[in-house]
Amino acid sequence: MARIGLFFGTNTGKTRKVAKMIKKRFDEETIADPMNVNKATPDDIAKYQFLILGTPTLGEGELPGLSADCENESWEEFLPQLESADFSGKTVALYGLGDQVGYPDEFLDAMKELHDFVVERGGKVVGAWPTEGYEFEHSEAVVDGKFVGLALDLDNQSNLTEERLSAWLKLIAADFDLTV
Repeated sequence: MARIGLFFGTNTGKTRKVAKMIKKRFDEETIADPMNVNKATPDDIAKYQFLILGTPTLGEGELPGLSADCENESWEEFLPQLESADFSGKTVALYGLGDQVGYPDEFLDAMKELHDFVVERGGKVVGAWPTEGYEFEHSEAVVDGKFVGLALDLDNQSNLTEERLSAWLKLIAADFDLTV
């Protein structure tokens, strides 16, 4: 079994695309195949000490799910299944997708919801990312001057995705015992 679980929620497929980009950089023993949370169970999450979780931010700062007009269930429906999960001893890195031009007042807010969910259950979140190079008005995902995870904007800065992803994977490498 792989050492790191890779889970994502999506609406348009962009978050899945990033998950596949992450997976492509590692072998089967290191990172599991990406799994959409609409197909995951709490046991799937529980079996990993290391997790990478990805989410887009939809509408007015929402996690993807049916109430955000997604066609399929996603994080909104999966998180309640994890209410009693214990994340103690787990190391979690987050990545979020958002549109800083179209939604400058809630850029990546959903990533903060995942962050808080993990921390409230005893998990350690790593991979805080600088806010430099982004233009937005407000983000709940900014804590102590940094995003709580990798910030990606495939709508307006897709040309920076590979570079940001590489730098972020190097940033979390020590926490995940990765060779990047």
